[in-house]
Amino acid sequence: MNKIQTSRIESIDLLRGVVMVIMALDHVRDYFFYQSFYGDPTDLETTTPILFFTRFITHFCAPAFVFLAGTSAFLYGRNKSKPELSKFLLTRGIWLVFLEVALNSLIWTFDLTYSLVLVQVIWAIGASMICLSFLIYLPKTIILILGSVLIAGHNLLDGISAEGSSLSSILWYILHQDQLVVFNPSQAIYFHYPLIPWIGLMALGYLFGGFYSKDFDPEKRKKWLLRIGFGAITLFVVLRGINVYGDLHPWSVYETGTKTFLSFINVTKYPPSLLYVCITLGPAFLFLYFIEGVKNKITDFFLVFGRVPLFYYFAHMLLIHGLSLIAIELGGGDWQDLIITAEGFLSLKLMDYGFSLGVVYLVWIGVVAILYFPCRWYMNYKAKHKEMWWLSYL
Repeated sequence: MNKIQTSRIESIDLLRGVVMVIMALDHVRDYFFYQSFYGDPTDLETTTPILFFTRFITHFCAPAFVFLAGTSAFLYGRNKSKPELSKFLLTRGIWLVFLEVALNSLIWTFDLTYSLVLVQVIWAIGASMICLSFLIYLPKTIILILGSVLIAGHNLLDGISAEGSSLSSILWYILHQDQLVVFNPSQAIYFHYPLIPWIGLMALGYLFGGFYSKDFDPEKRKKWLLRIGFGAITLFVVLRGINVYGDLHPWSVYETGTKTFLSFINVTKYPPSLLYVCITLGPAFLFLYFIEGVKNKITDFFLVFGRVPLFYYFAHMLLIHGLSLIAIELGGGDWQDLIITAEGFLSLKLMDYGFSLGVVYLVWIGVVAILYFPCRWYMNYKAKHKEMWWLSYL
C-alpha cells in the first residue's frame, strides 16, 4: 500500500474515485428508474427537483474523467521519452475504442447481434487519447491555445446540423452532433459523445499534470487550483447570466424561482458546452484544493475506485445491467425486454418499466458496496505486479 501512495497523486485518484462512484448513480437510474429509457430528467416540464439533481450531480463525472485521463497521461510520461509516451497513448487509445464497440456496447445492451452500437465515454477517451498522442509533440503554449479553442469555441458550431446516414453526416456526428443513426429497424448506432470538446478537455488535462510535477511548489499549485476553480465558476455565472453564448439552450424565467434556477444551471452535455465544462470542472479544481493532504478511512474508500477506473467502469455496468434483469422479473416483466436491441429501443416497449428514485438510490449504494472488494483486490494486484506492462492498458 505504501508503494502505491508514493508513486501516485492521491488527490487526483481521490477525485476520480468520487466521480466514478457518483457515475454509478446515473447508470443505476438509467436501468431502474421509471421511464428512464425514454424520459429526460432535465426536462423542466416533467421533472422534479430531486430527479433533476440526481441527474445534475452526475454531470461532474465525464468531464473530470476525461480531463484526468489527460493528467494521468502527463504523469505516466514523466520518466518516458515523447516517442514512448506517444506510442502508449496511441495504442491505448486504439484499445479503448475497440473496447467501447466490442465490449461496452455489449454490456450496455446484452445484445449479441450488436444491432444497437453505443459510442460513449470510453470511445471519447480513446479517440481523444489518439489525438493527444500527436499533440504532445507541440509546444505547450500551442496545446493550451488549441485545447481552449476547442472547448470555448465549439459552441459556435451549434447551428450546424446534419441529417441522415451519409459519410459526411456521420463524420459530423462523430465531431459535434449527438445523434442516433438508424440504418434500418434492426441496425442503429448512437453517437453520444461528439469529440471536439472532449479532445480539448484531454489536452488541457495533460497540461494540468504539470502542476503535479515533482519540482512544482505545492503551495503555488494550491493557489492555482483556487484561481482556476473560482475563475471557471465565475465565468459560468457571467456567461450564463448574459445568456447569449456558451450553451446550446438559453435559460428562461419560469413561474417559480426553483424552476428558473434549474433552467439557469441546466447545461448541455452532448456535446459538453463551454458552460457545462465551467460548472463541472470549476468545483472539481476546488475539490482538489481542499482534499490535498487529507487522509482518512473515507478517502481510502474512494481511492480504491479511483485507482482502477477501467476495471470499475466495466464491472459496475455489468452488475447494474445484470441486476436490472432480476428487477424486471421480480416486477412482473420479461427480462428479455432488457436485452436492448435496436428494434426494441425504437419500439418504446420499456415505457412502463421502472421503479422509484428511492429504489434507485438503494440499488446504487448496493452496487458500490459490492464492487468495493473486487476493486480493492485488483488495485492491490496491479500495485504488486508493476512489471506486467499490459496492466497499464486495464
